[in-house]
Amino acid sequence: MLADMSPRTINGADELKSLVGEHLGYSPYVDITQDQVNLFADATGDHQWIHVDVEKAKTGPFGGPIAHGYLTLSLGPTLYPQVVTITGFSMGVNYGANKVRFPSPVMVGSRLRLGVKLLEVTDIAGGVQTVLEFTFECEGAPKPSCVAEVIYRSYE
Repeated sequence: MLADMSPRTINGADELKSLVGEHLGYSPYVDITQDQVNLFADATGDHQWIHVDVEKAKTGPFGGPIAHGYLTLSLGPTLYPQVVTITGFSMGVNYGANKVRFPSPVMVGSRLRLGVKLLEVTDIAGGVQTVLEFTFECEGAPKPSCVAEVIYRSYE
């Protein structure tokens, strides 16, 4: 039997505050493709061979091409809503990050998911600020590919 992969719904600031310290769940796995990596390289201008030269990357330190660290991090806004839906706010914005680390590579062809832990909720004018720990994991990998403390602001 497959697990229910629908996002967890959190209703408003009070429920959000009650969940501080909790792991909120995981996104489904997504495939990381060479086309994705190439498009990211084009968008950012980062065409380092470990990302885009498949043949040379096979002889490199990782044994094949890897996704850019910032490509991994950039999947947060796509994967986060697959973990959690927060109601009771009219809008939200990405406010930044406190800390970002890339402990292990994301190999092209791997499957990646996002785990989310709620670290902090603070009142701000017109809403709340949340600090979340995003942990990106490749299927079967011994350690995470990216761990980031990201900040969102939600306005009522």
